[in-house]
Amino acid sequence: MLRWLQHNHQALTAVGAMLVGVAALFVAWDQARVMRAQQHGAVYPVVQVDGFVSNTPTTAAMGIRVANNGVGPALIRSVQVNYLGEPRQDLDPYRAVLPSGYELSWAGLTGRALAPGETVEPIRFSWSREDVSGAQMRAAADEWDNWTLTICYCSVFDRCWLSSALGGAAAEPVAQCEATGEDVFEQLGQGPVVPDETSLQSADSSPEDEQ
Repeated sequence: MLRWLQHNHQALTAVGAMLVGVAALFVAWDQARVMRAQQHGAVYPVVQVDGFVSNTPTTAAMGIRVANNGVGPALIRSVQVNYLGEPRQDLDPYRAVLPSGYELSWAGLTGRALAPGETVEPIRFSWSREDVSGAQMRAAADEWDNWTLTICYCSVFDRCWLSSALGGAAAEPVAQCEATGEDVFEQLGQGPVVPDETSLQSADSSPEDEQ
């Protein structure tokens, strides 16, 4: 064995060089993997969807807030709204049961780049405080239980997630965002909905303490 080693030192040198090359290749691969993870982590968006109810001495309001609580921009690719589990392209069933006399504001979500820390209200209903009771507001808020809002968004590196429901549900990673048609919130200005007089207005309309 010693004699073989003495006469084959070139082969040993080649084997050693090969082992060093393999180790260097592994180190380079591992460093590239760590760098990619750091890059993705540095631009990781976290979109959360929450409903809100607001009362001031002069105004009562309710709606939906969409916030990016991550550290990178959220590129919103699609929005889907379901009512009782069925896809909807409008919010007419909800608007029809609201107390009358509301002011409506809205903002489209599809195609929006939501910066870290940014919040948008895709829909907001507001009333003069004397025109709506606390019971009516609670009933209107409870009606959201029949609705689900799903937002598909991506990072700048095209990693995508689905954020669903109202209440901060954890986002689910997906391979890509599929188109879901027109943004339902962009359709809100295309005509008024006549409120149903037998709906939430039948709730107790007695004044309540301001919150």
